[in-house]
Amino acid sequence: AAVVRACGQPSQFRLLYPDTMSLREKIETVCLKIYGAAGVQYLNDTEEKLRQFEEMGFGKFPVCMAKTQYSFSHDPELKGAPTGFVVPIRDVRVCAGAGFVYPLLGEMSTMPGLPTRPAFYGIDIDFDHDEKILGLF
Repeated sequence: AAVVRACGQPSQFRLLYPDTMSLREKIETVCLKIYGAAGVQYLNDTEEKLRQFEEMGFGKFPVCMAKTQYSFSHDPELKGAPTGFVVPIRDVRVCAGAGFVYPLLGEMSTMPGLPTRPAFYGIDIDFDHDEKILGLF
């Protein structure tokens, strides 16, 4: 009931950036206004990738930053809410089906926690004993 009442109240909600901003401007807006960064550094070929994404029609997509959860910065050692740092954009990728672009900040991995050796190597079928599947649990 409280949520329904709250939804009926006037709101000052607004998006951080318009869809019409370039992908680069969206990234910089998030970094400067939300994270407290002093600037953004585009590494490797990230600026070219952003340009290509826009040419392919993905320019209106929102950005979803892939970064450490330990800090507002890209660096897990900068605890809390530091300011004045420069955010390195190491790579940028698009999820066309889901409808967003995600820059990778610093040393962020997109598949955290995976082992170096996939678990399927330990799965087998025991054809000598009722064709039981081995190695699942």
